Amino acid sequence: MADRTELRAGPERSSEGSALSPPLTTSPRMVLFRAGGERFALPLEAVREVVVPQLPFARVPRAAPAVRGAMNLRGRVVAVVELAPLLGLPADLLEPAQGHVLILDRDRRGLGLLVASVLGVETLVTTAPPEARVPGGPARCVAQMGGGAVTVLDAEALEARAASLFQSPRDQIA
Repeated sequence: MADRTELRAGPERSSEGSALSPPLTTSPRMVLFRAGGERFALPLEAVREVVVPQLPFARVPRAAPAVRGAMNLRGRVVAVVELAPLLGLPADLLEPAQGHVLILDRDRRGLGLLVASVLGVETLVTTAPPEARVPGGPARCVAQMGGGAVTVLDAEALEARAASLFQSPRDQIA
């Protein structure tokens, strides 16, 4: 299908530690992507699919700037939120139909995260256990990939943060 991006798995990583660094542990498979000039990952099981943006997006009145709009994905309405501003990063300078939309597998609600690019699927090696994350924050931990750091995100925390963009000021007071 022309509107999907195939995700390819990369090489497996070993899990060795030293006396000077914390032991490395192998994480589940992750979808790797770029947003706001940074590298991020989400667990593969949290991402239903990756698609190119289906333009034009329907405008959402009085929505926060991170809300790009809604798109029709095979008859399903999907709210599209740009990930970089959702995380407090500068927005990616994307032309129309550039980037990718990560469709989250979240019950029956349609949420798509607009990212600059998808890098693939990898098994990452983490240096901090998931319990070390900031409570309520979208980051689970930091992982290593190809000698560089990748921030592993929590899909549920992202969904909650995105949902707050659609609440009216009246809803937020209650």
